[in-house]
Amino acid sequence: MSNKKPNYQTLPSHNQSLDEAPDFRTQSLPGYTYGAKVLQAAKVSAPPVDSISDVIYSQIPHQSENIQLRMSLLVPRTAHKKPAIVFYPGGGFTSAQRNKFIEMRMSLAQAGFVVAAVEYRVLPHTFPAPLVDGKSAVRFLRANAEAYNIDVARIGVLGNSAGGWLAEMMGATNEEVEFDKGWFLEQPSTVNAVATLYGISNLLNIGEGYEGKANASHQQANVPEALLINGLAFHDKLGGTINSDKPKALFASPLGHMRAGLPPFLIMHGSNDSLVSPVQGAQLFEALKEHGHNPEYYLIEGADHGDESWYQDATIKIIVEWFCQQLMSPCSEQ
Repeated sequence: MSNKKPNYQTLPSHNQSLDEAPDFRTQSLPGYTYGAKVLQAAKVSAPPVDSISDVIYSQIPHQSENIQLRMSLLVPRTAHKKPAIVFYPGGGFTSAQRNKFIEMRMSLAQAGFVVAAVEYRVLPHTFPAPLVDGKSAVRFLRANAEAYNIDVARIGVLGNSAGGWLAEMMGATNEEVEFDKGWFLEQPSTVNAVATLYGISNLLNIGEGYEGKANASHQQANVPEALLINGLAFHDKLGGTINSDKPKALFASPLGHMRAGLPPFLIMHGSNDSLVSPVQGAQLFEALKEHGHNPEYYLIEGADHGDESWYQDATIKIIVEWFCQQLMSPCSEQ
């Protein structure tokens, strides 16, 4: 599967002047007949990409049935071992639709990466369920590296919004084995590069910098971050706010796991983000620097949360080239 079409040149047809008529080589092509318009395909640099859907990467016992978690893969059709990118889709901790962001995923695949878009548990499941699933996906890819021709030493993660939070947590909890549960425990879940797009770095202050109700709403018991930490609230059981157990909320935040030795980070946020404050990107950037890291931080002027700014060629190019630099994969022409 590939959405990059060959470049074509139109050769002269028979209704053109005699000196523009097709030459003998053109007329002798198999399938040629008088009046045919002949196209000459130019060589393209990007490889064909195969799509593999509905791969079960984890199965979790839950009440009377098992939860099956799936991933969709884009696999460049090349002979050499390839680096891989695991994509965690956003959805406000309430959904994780893995088939989003096809423009970004296809660009990465055409640059030579295996791209695995994964679903993970969302509300009503609570922390650390999404992180456990994120790590399970990485272990699955390492265990099945031969099937997809993956270089197990070069695995990065990418996420947007709540998926950005998960990507950040994957990097920040590298080697924290308490979150490794389920299949393929003989495989490490460590990652080698992290890219987060308008992600959440601290669950305690998602609305930092917003005025009035926009900030106050994050202090309610029914917002997703509070439910992620405290669980669902019922009429006879009042749920806690995000501030009800601050140490627990910080432990479920990337900023609660900052230390030396983390993988490289690419942070991108929109200056006009109306759902996740741009402060989230800035404070992650500063925290990483304080621990001796050299993250890259892009603030996209005027961009809102998940708007068309994130699908523009310039934004995608930054992300693809950054992963190429970090995982040492030569980029195909975009």
